Amino acid sequence: MRKRIMNKRNKVYFVLAFMATVLAFGCQSASNKNDSKSTQPLDHPTDTLVATVITEKVKHDSDDPAIWINSEQVEKSLIIGTDKDSDGALYAFNLQGKIVKRVEGIKRPNNVDIAYGFQLNGKSVDIAVLTERETNKIRVFTLPDLSPVDNGGIDVFVGEEERAPMGIALYTRPRDKQVFAVVGRKSGPAVGYLWQYRLRDNGAGSVSGDLVRKFGKYSGKKEIEAIAVDNELGYIYYSDEQTGIRKYMADPAVNNNEELALFGQSGFSKDHEGIAIYKTGAETGYILVSNQGSHTFMVYPREGTKANKSEYPY
Repeated sequence: MRKRIMNKRNKVYFVLAFMATVLAFGCQSASNKNDSKSTQPLDHPTDTLVATVITEKVKHDSDDPAIWINSEQVEKSLIIGTDKDSDGALYAFNLQGKIVKRVEGIKRPNNVDIAYGFQLNGKSVDIAVLTERETNKIRVFTLPDLSPVDNGGIDVFVGEEERAPMGIALYTRPRDKQVFAVVGRKSGPAVGYLWQYRLRDNGAGSVSGDLVRKFGKYSGKKEIEAIAVDNELGYIYYSDEQTGIRKYMADPAVNNNEELALFGQSGFSKDHEGIAIYKTGAETGYILVSNQGSHTFMVYPREGTKANKSEYPY
């Protein structure tokens, strides 16, 4: 199953589109001189996602938005995204697309994800965690204020020749609310491409990270950037670009680094890119994967098939 995206995934804007309650994103290039026209197609197929909100411009190359839900006032929820360059930034937009906060001085931020209820200084806080490629670190900020709480950043892939972090997804373990960061990189080995870190209060007012796991196969064809975690079902999904979507257990305590599935190996015209999980129930919903070359989403059942939870028929 596929859904078409009208807006090209290029550079300067985050585009917010609604498909029922699904939030979908794309970007437009700064070189496009007809920005206002590009979001108002005169004719399109009935399965097309049309943007309803376009955020304000960022300086360089917008990438990988995440949504923070304000549990007390939903209308004050935020779109969090990165501006990917050597003098990049972390942005917060309101739901009308206006910039409300910007953290500058981040050296090529890439992907960002959000976790709720992290325990820091005896308080429960929500956090945004992003990769900072040029410093080989992940960065941690509280929400909604985007204040840094990482003492300058957490080093990742220490001791490796290939370190530059790109993708990130946060896993909150249901039984104890421990938060883990699953980090991918620009390039790496055929096995053990992703590393998983337990985030913790270091007792001095900052967040530290402890390496707990190395896992994940890699085809070697391009790179691994897009990662998503299903907290409730306990699965990690990631795009092995030009190969497929790989599935693993999320809990490092399970001690299972076996690949559970490799799906989405057909129907893609170029790269397997961003992944999002749309939940319709406790164990139901959809896995959306962007088909970059065709400007479409490929859609798979979150629950797999009735016979096998690790088979995806679409």
